[in-house]
Amino acid sequence: MIPVDSAQIAAVCAGLHADPFSFLGMHLCDGALQVRAWLPNASECSLIESKTGKKLAQLERIDDRGFFSVVVPRRKNHFAYRLQVTWRGETVDIEDPYRFPPVLGDMDLWLLGEGNQLRPYERLGTHFRTMDGVDGVAFAVWAPNARRVSVVGDFNYWDGRRHVMRLRRECGVWEIFLPNVQEGQGYKYEIIDQHGALQIKADPYGFSAEMRPATASRVARLPAWVEGTQTRKAANALNAPVSIYEVHLASWRRRPEEGNRWLSYRELAVELIDYVKYMGFTHIELLPVNEHPFDGSWGYQPLGLYAPTSRFGTPDDFRHLVLTAHENGIGVILDWVPGHFPTDSHGLAQFDGSHLYEHSDPREGFHQDWNTLIYNFGRNEVRNYLIGNALYWIERYGIDGLRVDAVASMLYRDYSRKDGEWIPNQFGGRENLEAIDFMRRMNEVVGVERPEAITLAEESTAFPSVSRPPAMGGLGFHYKWNMGWMNDTLRYMQQDPVHRKYHHHLLTFGLVYAFSENFVLPISHDEVVHGKGSMLAKMPGDCWQQFANLRAYYAYMWAHPGKKLLFMGCEFAQGREWNHDTSLDWHLVDDPDNGWHRGVQHLVRDLNQVYRDSPALYQIDFDHRGFEWISHDDADNSIFSFIRKGEDENEFIVVVSNFTPVPRHGYRLGVPRAGVYREILNTDSEYYGGSNTGNLKLPTECIAAHARPESVCMTIPPLATVYLRWSKD
Repeated sequence: MIPVDSAQIAAVCAGLHADPFSFLGMHLCDGALQVRAWLPNASECSLIESKTGKKLAQLERIDDRGFFSVVVPRRKNHFAYRLQVTWRGETVDIEDPYRFPPVLGDMDLWLLGEGNQLRPYERLGTHFRTMDGVDGVAFAVWAPNARRVSVVGDFNYWDGRRHVMRLRRECGVWEIFLPNVQEGQGYKYEIIDQHGALQIKADPYGFSAEMRPATASRVARLPAWVEGTQTRKAANALNAPVSIYEVHLASWRRRPEEGNRWLSYRELAVELIDYVKYMGFTHIELLPVNEHPFDGSWGYQPLGLYAPTSRFGTPDDFRHLVLTAHENGIGVILDWVPGHFPTDSHGLAQFDGSHLYEHSDPREGFHQDWNTLIYNFGRNEVRNYLIGNALYWIERYGIDGLRVDAVASMLYRDYSRKDGEWIPNQFGGRENLEAIDFMRRMNEVVGVERPEAITLAEESTAFPSVSRPPAMGGLGFHYKWNMGWMNDTLRYMQQDPVHRKYHHHLLTFGLVYAFSENFVLPISHDEVVHGKGSMLAKMPGDCWQQFANLRAYYAYMWAHPGKKLLFMGCEFAQGREWNHDTSLDWHLVDDPDNGWHRGVQHLVRDLNQVYRDSPALYQIDFDHRGFEWISHDDADNSIFSFIRKGEDENEFIVVVSNFTPVPRHGYRLGVPRAGVYREILNTDSEYYGGSNTGNLKLPTECIAAHARPESVCMTIPPLATVYLRWSKD
């Protein structure tokens, strides 16, 4: 009998050994090489030299639970070996995971420990490697307070005793290299946590995941690097036309004839991209595609931050969707949720028995509005996890930008909390200083590492300098959603036209602060859910007036300073509120008895075309030079008129909106210079479903109006917006 520590054998067989690499595998003991292996249910085991294929020794089964050991004759130096194992009468050669060296290097440990590994996804999670001439997969997971961590999966009968990992104490990461693991196999981490409880967790860095309700991660290769390009950088720039189509992939379009199923990523790469290109949008923005357990969260409660949801296909399929968009000149923005995560047991909550990713105090770590947990932004490894994830989507999928959800909830410790339900910061204030530092750092890293990409903040408060560089005291986002503009203008549009003159300021107030940030004007999914009704339903009046109001509003929005965002379905005036469980009502566009929906769709397409063809409408979005009022005080007529300007002094567009159902004949409008003004867009065109009131050609007259020496006498259609372009004659 080979003398072996019985207590250690018992710990190995029970799956409780905290450091199996110190005991299993090949070790020099008292001047001799000893090989130890735990092979449950095996009857025999032999030692094979890898180099020669020669059988060197038969291992002795010294414990009926499957523990084997042998002293290698005439050998004192370590060498590569295999095990020839007999299970239930079948003999196979296997590689011993406990003979391989550590996976992570010293520099990896250093950077992971201090939180400065910009790409932790290149080290943690699963990675196909060749070690000592053997192909396999390296697994690594951060769980510093765990007593034991094992990989369990399709490759080891989901038995946590078989592949207990090595703890790298310098940074709290557990690791192991497993030969012969195949791509696509499911796996999780079985953790004995700091309290001795057994937990089974999905991989926080898993690159692929099972379809819900299953919750395992899937072994996947790290997606290949995607280079940034000057083309994408120019398309995302502050002086570029940016018109965003916001999409929820599960409900954009479905196959009712096939059980109401979703479209796959590859089907969307054809149908969605063709449609977006036809409509003239420059970008699509996808509601979160990170893996998430609950359909009804629309992706805003993600658990697999590194995995594109398996609902629509594989990670390669999603990558194909993004690259197809780029091939068609369309940028892709992802909604990204670093503000909170759900409490599902297979996720990040109390990952190793401690509050590892989240705060321990619910006054800091629990969102009462969403029943979710809040990341501990003050922890190096958590910041590393999130910032690395931001880079991952940009670098490995070619994503153009990240729209960061619920920024206000991160900025303030008292967000949606009553007195006594929150903890002040170190200075006694309400600002979440750690979250602010995290956002600045994230934006700095993205800006330096991938300067072609952009970040956008959904921020609903008056927090200053959201879209200003950190060096100037800002948060560093490229763009900020203008929630104030959205709320004010929708309140105005919901008024009966007869009352709008009393609310005139709601459409002008946005220009008071329009240039304080780099704004996106958002008509997002949030405006057409939870009883708010559709955009069409918000409009007052009879059916004709509702459509006319919506058309006038969209054209006003496209002319207003700021980039544009419109949620799917709004572009053809869907009548009902958005339902994430069903397809959009595409039949409305093809209804031969009601051309108004198709008319709105045609208008949005033309708005995008005029917008992209007119530098005056986008080139100077964030500076006073790009905008000038003609008249902002004609409240009695509910008329607004202004000029949008480009860098070229001859590049300008005159915009006139009439938000009453009364046509204004003989309206004298002061204009910037003498010449001829022609309509390039009129939302009252019969092509869009309007009354076809308008103006073909408006020569100027030397008659002063609106404090200008030149003017035109025009007809302003009812409930309409008109764009006029100047020429010399």
